[in-house]
Amino acid sequence: MSNIILRQLVSAEIENLHVFFADWFGGRAPSSDEYFHENLERRLARDFVIIPPGGSLLGGAEISAMIRAAHGSNPEFRIAIRNIVIRRQTGRYVLATYEEWQRHARNSNPPDNARLATVMLETGEGYIWHHLHETWLPREIMEAGPYDF
Repeated sequence: MSNIILRQLVSAEIENLHVFFADWFGGRAPSSDEYFHENLERRLARDFVIIPPGGSLLGGAEISAMIRAAHGSNPEFRIAIRNIVIRRQTGRYVLATYEEWQRHARNSNPPDNARLATVMLETGEGYIWHHLHETWLPREIMEAGPYDF
């Protein structure tokens, strides 16, 4: 697979998952088990872990339950994904970084914020998320925005 096609596919996967998050938290997505499984749970490896900007370590089942319970909890929530870069591809695994910009994130301080994320994905029939590590972008970058999404 060419680097251009790989970048397009990985970009689409990252962006589509974040569209799901914005729609889920915003209450614009159906609150069905089938929809939730298809758009989130099937994407997470059994050993999936996320390290959010605060530094805690959460497993897939834990983060899935938290997200499931938050359907419609933040109608104004928005996400923009920027600067996706493929850092490494080895066999079926891809390491990528991207910026996740959030508006009106009630559970974040500040609510308009940005983070740098590193993700390890497995390719195959769709993508499987194995590891996600997020860290805050510097405050001066967050404050400068833009938040025009």
